[in-house]
Amino acid sequence: MSDIIQLLPDHVANQIAAGEVVQRPASVVKELIENSIDAGATSITLLLKDAGKTLIQVIDDGKGMSATDARLSFERHATSKIKDAQDLFNLNTKGFRGEALASIAAIAHVELKTKQEDDELGTQIKIEGSEITSQEVVSTAKGTSIAVKNLFFNIPARRNFLKSDTVETRHIVDEFQRVALAHPTISFLLHHNNNEVYHLKKSNLRKRIVAIFGTKMNEKLVPINEQTDIITVNGFVAKPEFAKKKRGEQFFFVNDRFIKSSYLNHAVVNAFEGLLESGSHPSYFLYLEVPPNTIDINIHPTKTEIKFDNEKALYAILRATVKHSLGQYNVAPVLDFDRDATLDTPYDYSKKSNSSVPPITVDPTFNPFKTETNYKESSNTSSSPKSSTTHSYQSNFKKDTGSWEALYTNTETIEPIQQEQLFESEQETETGKTFQIQKKYLLSSIKSGVVLIHQSLAHQRVLYEEFLENITVKEASSQQLLFPVNISFSSSDIEMIYSIKSDLESAGFMFDEFTKESVVIAGIPTSISESQITLILEQLLDDIKLEVPDSSFSHFDVMAKSFAKSLAIKTGTSLSAKEQENLVNNLFSCKEPNISPFGKPTFKTLALNEIDAIFNK
Repeated sequence: MSDIIQLLPDHVANQIAAGEVVQRPASVVKELIENSIDAGATSITLLLKDAGKTLIQVIDDGKGMSATDARLSFERHATSKIKDAQDLFNLNTKGFRGEALASIAAIAHVELKTKQEDDELGTQIKIEGSEITSQEVVSTAKGTSIAVKNLFFNIPARRNFLKSDTVETRHIVDEFQRVALAHPTISFLLHHNNNEVYHLKKSNLRKRIVAIFGTKMNEKLVPINEQTDIITVNGFVAKPEFAKKKRGEQFFFVNDRFIKSSYLNHAVVNAFEGLLESGSHPSYFLYLEVPPNTIDINIHPTKTEIKFDNEKALYAILRATVKHSLGQYNVAPVLDFDRDATLDTPYDYSKKSNSSVPPITVDPTFNPFKTETNYKESSNTSSSPKSSTTHSYQSNFKKDTGSWEALYTNTETIEPIQQEQLFESEQETETGKTFQIQKKYLLSSIKSGVVLIHQSLAHQRVLYEEFLENITVKEASSQQLLFPVNISFSSSDIEMIYSIKSDLESAGFMFDEFTKESVVIAGIPTSISESQITLILEQLLDDIKLEVPDSSFSHFDVMAKSFAKSLAIKTGTSLSAKEQENLVNNLFSCKEPNISPFGKPTFKTLALNEIDAIFNK
């Protein structure tokens, strides 16, 4: 047989390998910014067009590269970060694989300009799909500028799998925030489609967090500081009352590198035990410093997973540190056995001896088991001569039906009335068509059996179709607010809201002003109240961040789903008989009553023969 195994061409191998390193535009942003940091940059600018699909450009003032290094940097496994295998156990740089630039150049048009400080002129290189098309001398500033254009131009299938611009922008902003939080001493600038999203100046850690997540974050932060032989922990956790239902603002950094660790996350959550509501997640920004030889970063190309030598010790230290800080800053209750001086008896009072015990008076005729009338009679009899007249009047008043004494003292008359009313109310309930079970389900009878309805999911379906119809078919009605509402968001959230502004206006929202940290809302859809505005917008942003919108769906569908989830009645809500009836009727008048907007069943039908089978086993 002839030989069938052959070596793949370099450009094909590079395209295959690029799939590991470059998963989306955010991957390119991460690799390029980390290269700038490794080059010693003090100022980094990121320019984007069309969520990075058209252009990703990173400009830094680092040390730059020579002409030879500039050309060699695009070769696979070419790096200045390490020299031998032992260096993997003492990493002090972001990159070390030597794969990023080669992978990016294999699937995009790349233009590189770089110059070292001592050189008069720099180097410009243009590459298309791993092929160097030109290299020439150029006049440029100190540092490096690299522009990545038309990402995945030669892999159209991969380009088609990219999400919407809003989602891809969200991923880029996430990567940008992680790098910016890890390096507060470096200034960062982010522009998207010629709009400034972030302008982060050189600052300390607290100011950097506030600059990214908004001024309201400052009041939420509790400082963390602990130093041991095996780890140093610094950073902040948010106060328990600001915990969120979604996992968002949770950041771990190990040696200034962002990582994901469910094990360490469990340690932080455990420290908040007893302080958080069920289903809430704390926010934290924690920076861990460990010896480089005690961790292994070479696990995945994204380098967000790390193995620790002594995980259990780190878990215990982290948990104890967070718990200590929460108690130290009076966030969590602590036991204090110190004497409180304010509770001491004043010196003057201790010397006084003329204090007397207050007198105690007792009424020997008081009988708590007597009726109010009898007690009044006995007290009136002993108090004044007029009481005899009153007593005779009361004794001559017959205990007939309708008399005041019969109503208030004759329990034999009251009990039958109460029992009769009780049985009447039970009888009315039994004749109703719908019953609420555990404030979660509705049970309704039909000719063939019964229907068990999940009240929250059913209401989601009703609201979803109602919102979708109002947004797409009908002209959305809006109510003007008497006083416009100013809501604070982070810069990235403001950018996202602005990108879907037209869709929100189609749904009935009216906007007055957009700033870097807030948005002023002048009108809202008639179906929501003013108190629900923040909840709805936060839920909508969370849904977009979690990639709820697919490329084949519009924002209208996402908004309708998000509005429905935010405004639907929750489990544990008690419904009146009329509300139950309306919900059942509205559900079965929907176009697709069987499932919720998120694909979950809304009801289950039990036929009579199924019910009979349960008891005839």
